This record gives sequence, structure tokens and C-alpha cells, in this order.
Amino acid sequence: MSAASCLLTEDQFLCSICLDVFTDPVSTPCGHNFCKTCITQHWNVNVPFQCPNCKKLFYTRPELQVNTFISEMAAQFRQSAQQKASSSSSEQQAAKPGEVPCDVCTGTKLKALKSCLVCLVSYCETHLEPHLTTSGLKRHQLIDPVENLEARMCTKHDKHLELFCKTDQMCVCMLCTVLDHKTHDVVPLKEEYEGKKAELGKTEAEIQQMIQKRRVKIDEIKHSVELSEEDADREIADGVQVFTALKESVERSQAELIDTIKEKQRKTEKQAEGFIKELEQEISELKKRSTEVEQLSRSEDHLHLLQSFRTLNTAPPTKDWTGVRVSPPSHEGTVRRAVNQLEETLSKQMKKLLTEVELKRVQQSAVDVTLDPDTAHPNLILSDDGKQVKHVRLSLKSRPQKVGVFVDYEEGLVSFYDVKSAALIYSFTGCCFTEKLYPFFSPFLNNNGENSAPLIISPVNHTE
Repeated sequence: MSAASCLLTEDQFLCSICLDVFTDPVSTPCGHNFCKTCITQHWNVNVPFQCPNCKKLFYTRPELQVNTFISEMAAQFRQSAQQKASSSSSEQQAAKPGEVPCDVCTGTKLKALKSCLVCLVSYCETHLEPHLTTSGLKRHQLIDPVENLEARMCTKHDKHLELFCKTDQMCVCMLCTVLDHKTHDVVPLKEEYEGKKAELGKTEAEIQQMIQKRRVKIDEIKHSVELSEEDADREIADGVQVFTALKESVERSQAELIDTIKEKQRKTEKQAEGFIKELEQEISELKKRSTEVEQLSRSEDHLHLLQSFRTLNTAPPTKDWTGVRVSPPSHEGTVRRAVNQLEETLSKQMKKLLTEVELKRVQQSAVDVTLDPDTAHPNLILSDDGKQVKHVRLSLKSRPQKVGVFVDYEEGLVSFYDVKSAALIYSFTGCCFTEKLYPFFSPFLNNNGENSAPLIISPVNHTE
């Protein structure tokens, strides 16, 4: 096992929560390892049942058991690291640029190992020894080495900043409490530190929940795009099936149909890409803030945490995505309209050919005819030049029992069709809608019981 452990790096034995060698390591169902106490406390404070590494959510709290193999490997690594540390303890290094030097060393300043918040002095390993062995000094609070310990002194009274004024939200010394802050609400620095640290934990949990909600929203948008793509594919397949048996005019109609559907789909995808880009940007900002909050929450530096608390306690401004939806474009009736237009075009072409044949017969006796509006039936509408006439009531082969209504707001189309025979009754094209549309129903006169049946609004039955 010693040969195998030489191939492993230090990072492989560190818990990603406490950043120390594993203690009672446990494995989550997603395969990541943590100290049993660390992951338990993490789930109690942060997002429940979520892996801190891969962010995988578990529906129920996993039952964690100590991984004996990893525990043995970590113990062996800890022993090896201690042996290396003891063998190199005499080989202390001089402080490099950017590192905190020992304040006691004379001549060459060695790298500080700890800073004392009571003495306001940073010590190398040699000069730190009294703080580790002398009973009086053992009570001093040691932290990782920091520079500018003088900033921890009250500039007005030259005393330790060991209290926190909740009234003025600032760190103060003992003399401040009897002078400038005499009537203020003052608490020990550690008490306020613990409170602010707990708030940072809640902030971290809220940020993680915001990140998760945005990931769910991304999945929702992607799913909407998939449904839209499936809908577009079905419409394209229907169009191809209808138009494949026709000639050049049919092929042109088919191409126009496909282009229309794809253009709508491109607009939908462009909108979805915009939303996803915004969501991913917010996630990036939230992750950045999460990292800053997490680093601050682990700090043992009371003053640094309190001074940075205001700027990091609140999440960065984000957009409310609750009502954001990607609505797939409507393709309802696209194929039917294309077929109807094709039928109309073919009909006009056939009539044109027949007319040309007839004209050849009568062109020698052709006369100019103008319709007389004075003698026209009231239900007939004539054009201004007297060359066109149309009837204002519909002529149907059979009376429909159920009438379907289709409205395409964007295309400006309103169509009525016989549901039973699937025959088009009439279409109003070229409409321009600018406001919300409302249906209008009129059962007309009872006519002595002949028109007594009610109008019934039926739901759409896709099998009809």
C-alpha cells in the first residue's frame, strides 16, 4: 500500500468542504467523498441532499457509511505527511515577496506561520513555540498569518478592536464603549462574527437555490425548443406528404411551407438562445458571488469578515424568470392553407385555359358589358367599374352541424370549416389585428321553435 500511496497526490486525500485530510470519509451516491461531519453539517445548513462538488440532487437523504478503504489510505497519508513535516521542521524558509514575515526575527525574516490577535504579532515556527507551550499564551487567539495587524487597533484609543457596536455597525475598543459609544448596543466581536457568519451561510444557501432554479429554467426552455422542433417536423412531414404527388407548382408550395415553418422555428430558437445566454450569465455571476461568500464564511479573521460582510451578504441583481416562457409558434392549419391556396391557383389556371379557348370562338363577336347597379339584386355587390360582382351570403351543399373556427393572429387569417366533412367554408385573409380578439356568438331568432337548439362550444377533438 505504501508503494501505491506514493502515486497519489495530497489533493486526493483532502475533503473539499474543510480542505483537510479526510476524517471518517463517506461516499455519496454520485461517487464523491467527504468527511462525514462536513457533509452532514453542509446538508443541515446549505441546500439539502445536494452534492457540493457536482451539484446532483438526491430525492431522499442518502444513508452514509464510512468508507474503510479511503479511511485507511487517509490515515496512512496523514502519518506520512506528519513524518515529512517533522523531518523538515528545522528547514524554515525566509519570507518571499507577498508572504507575511515574522515580526520577531532579526536579520533574515522567516515566513510567519501564525498571527496572534492578542499580541498583534506574526510568528515564524520557532518564535511561535511559546504560544503552543506556555499556559498563559495558549489562550491567545491564533489565525493564519495576516499583514497590517495595526489595523486591528483603535486609531483613537490605541486599544484592541475586540467589540462590535451594533448601533453604528463598526468595530470598537473597550474605551469606545464608555466614551463615544456609551449608550450603544455593543457585543463581543466573536458574537457578532458568529451571527454574520450564520447569515453568510443562509446567503450561500439562497444563492445555490437561485442557481438551481435557473438550471431548471434552462432545462424547461430546452424542452420547449425540443417540443417546438417536433411540432415543426410533424408539420413539414405532413406538407411533404401532401405535395409530393404534385408537379412544379406543388414543389414551389412545399418549399414555401417549409421555409415558413423553419423561419418561425428559427425565431423561437433565437429567443430561447437569448434566454439561455442570460440565465448562464446570471449563473456565472451567482457562482462568482457564491465562491466569494464561501471563502468569506470560512475565514477565521473576525475583522475581515465583518468589514466585507455588507458587500457580499446580498446576492447580485438578477432577473425574475418566473413568468418567462418560450412558446412554440403555432403551425395549426399551415398545411391546410397551403393546399387551399394551391387549389385556388390551379382552379384559376384551369379557368384561364378554358376562357382562352372560349375567347377564341367568340372574339369576333365580343362586346363590352357593364353591370347595372340599379337593376342588381340587393345581395349582390358590384365593383366601382361595374365589371365585378359577388354575393354576400354563403352557398353550401349541406348545412354543417359543427363549425370549426381557426384564427392565426400573426398571419391575419380567420377560417371557418365543416368539422364533419373537413371542408373549408370560408377564409378571411389579409386581416390586420392590433388588439386582443374576442369571439362573438349569436343564436339568432327562435323562429317559433324551428331555431330553438342552443349553440354549444365544444373542445377540440384531434381525432375528428
